[in-house]
Amino acid sequence: MKQRLLLIEDEASLSVLLCERLEREGYSMTACKDGIQGLSQAMSGAFDLLILDVRLPGRNGFEVCHELRRHSLNVPVLMLTARGNVKDRVKGLKIGADDYLVKPFDVTELLARIEALLRRARNSPPQLNGSLISFGSVIVDLQKEEVLRDGLPIALTAKEFELLRYFVAHPEERISRQALLKDVWGYQAMPHTRTVDFHVAQLRQKLEANPKTPRHILTAHRSGYRFVPYSSEALA
Repeated sequence: MKQRLLLIEDEASLSVLLCERLEREGYSMTACKDGIQGLSQAMSGAFDLLILDVRLPGRNGFEVCHELRRHSLNVPVLMLTARGNVKDRVKGLKIGADDYLVKPFDVTELLARIEALLRRARNSPPQLNGSLISFGSVIVDLQKEEVLRDGLPIALTAKEFELLRYFVAHPEERISRQALLKDVWGYQAMPHTRTVDFHVAQLRQKLEANPKTPRHILTAHRSGYRFVPYSSEALA
């Protein structure tokens, strides 16, 4: 599955140029021309990386980045700007930007920085801020027991939410069905039940973009399941 990038850039010619080049590199591109529209798109949690200009109509890039971090959205942010002074670069990084590229720039350098940020995100644990956790296009509020996917509320049963809570608390671990039955359901020994598999299938249906080829709730061969907070293209 293609990685999804959001470009928030008001210079039309540059936006078209970057979108065309990045799509040729295999990325799925969405473009916005102002900070208000860009923030709305970014808040959906549907993107793997944001390319964000500083000087934008509506809301500037600093404001957009600040709002994303205030709402605990930890998608990687690469800021683009014609401002080259150290003060602006420091400000961008302090409010939560992950990298900073000054215009004019070489597209090959932009590609290298995008690849580095995506690689870092793939190797990071799920992002946790207080009671909020995010992975892919999903945001989970552990305190309120609420789940958003692509910015829309998702209704989970109480047991589905308990199972999801357990998964996000144990990222990358291979978890057996027996362990899930014991820790989530409180059962000591039920070797023939399909309860876990049924609930995992329900979670995938509600949270995965393609439940048949999940990117986050994976089947661990001969052992059970494994939760992967970053995007995964193959089952483990």
